[in-house]
Amino acid sequence: MSKEPRSIEVEGASSREAIRKALKILGVTRNKAIIKVLSEGEKGLFGMKGAVQAKVRVTLKE
Repeated sequence: MSKEPRSIEVEGASSREAIRKALKILGVTRNKAIIKVLSEGEKGLFGMKGAVQAKVRVTLKE
């Protein structure tokens, strides 16, 4: 049985960045994964604190 994760949750400045990170960690292309955006990122006003990271869950397809 493989010890590699089947599903991971990753955060990034945007959902696109988080997806890119997750796919790299899992070592797969986008067409081999199921991607769910858990939360969209939000930038802080004028670059100030308060930015919220985007969060995605990426699961390997069977």
